[in-house]
Amino acid sequence: METADSPRTPTRPAPPAAGDPAARAIPAASLRLLRTAGFVSNFDRFCITPMLLLIGTQLGVPLTTAMLAASGYFLAYGLMQPVWGLASDRLGRVRVMRISLVGAAAAALLSVLAPDATVLIVARVAAGACFAASIAASITYVGDTVPAAVRQRPLSELMTAFALGTAVATVVAGALAHYVSWRLVFALPGVIAAYLVLALRRLPEPPRAAPGALLAPFKVVLNSRWQWFVMAVAMLEGAVLLGFLTYIAPALEARGASATLAGAVSALYGVGSMSAAQIVKRLVGRWTPVRLIVVGGVQMAVAFGLAAASLSVPALVGCALLLGGGWSFMHSTIQSWATALSPAARATGVAMFGVALYVGSALASALAAGAAERHAYQGMFLTAAILSVPLTVAAAVGRAKYRN
Repeated sequence: METADSPRTPTRPAPPAAGDPAARAIPAASLRLLRTAGFVSNFDRFCITPMLLLIGTQLGVPLTTAMLAASGYFLAYGLMQPVWGLASDRLGRVRVMRISLVGAAAAALLSVLAPDATVLIVARVAAGACFAASIAASITYVGDTVPAAVRQRPLSELMTAFALGTAVATVVAGALAHYVSWRLVFALPGVIAAYLVLALRRLPEPPRAAPGALLAPFKVVLNSRWQWFVMAVAMLEGAVLLGFLTYIAPALEARGASATLAGAVSALYGVGSMSAAQIVKRLVGRWTPVRLIVVGGVQMAVAFGLAAASLSVPALVGCALLLGGGWSFMHSTIQSWATALSPAARATGVAMFGVALYVGSALASALAAGAAERHAYQGMFLTAAILSVPLTVAAAVGRAKYRN
């Protein structure tokens, strides 16, 4: 029994309660850097969408070939997630972001200088492989530093920055490609990546467990049946939303719209996502995760239904806005769920979630390329609307059954 004179074992202070403002806090400067890293990653990933027809024309290749630059990017982005996740668990979140951004800046330069489609495809695959680290590492950073009860709020802040990157990319890419050159578009994320390599030195590395065996994090993650379930949901989500989203701009251009107009309409996805993210932040803790998922799924189904019914500009404007809303409601909820599944190997768990998401996206965009070549866009969007239903049901039922 301990007495007043007994030596005391030093103890760590208890973590702040979820309702305590301290529990919500992540330094504003740190969050800005994470948002910038996510912004540039999404900018680079989505900037090619409104330029595909123009790039194909100028390089003398069909749309199916030009699309390889996008689908190859998505595939590399997905497949590199576990590599960067494993590196992040061993080397640190910030160090991995800085290393990957060096490669991203180099890949952007190669994209600018690419003399033909083959070199451009290689450059974009390399860019996807390198930019793959930024979003997963920033999400993991929040997972490491913010309690689960309030984690979706800063995650929604990140989602807002990701959506802004998408919106700015599609607007800027369409305008610059039409009036100046598509090559300049690829230079912009390269410059930001180079800046971040230096700026991220100011971001403190969060504490993490000492690394064990090299593949130990994979064992932790893959032994979780819920991890497998959430990965399956993420793959379907990536296919339904991100895979078919790629074709909004080409669908408009096929009807005679300029790259600038197509890019502006596609950018409304980002506007919808940013607007919805602000609503989601207020609803966290008031609405259940299941309700958020269902509302997001309904928005996605209605969005693709509009596009299937008509490829007019107003219909695709509504489609883009609703898809952005669906993404913020559904994806941020599933993403927050994914950060809680394997706390002992969080970066690897988030990375495997990313693998599923972006592999689904790459497969869907590649499989739909033939239909796009035939301009069969309405049937393509009808397929996406139908697939939104099992996606929503699976995500909502799974989240309802999960108990952390």
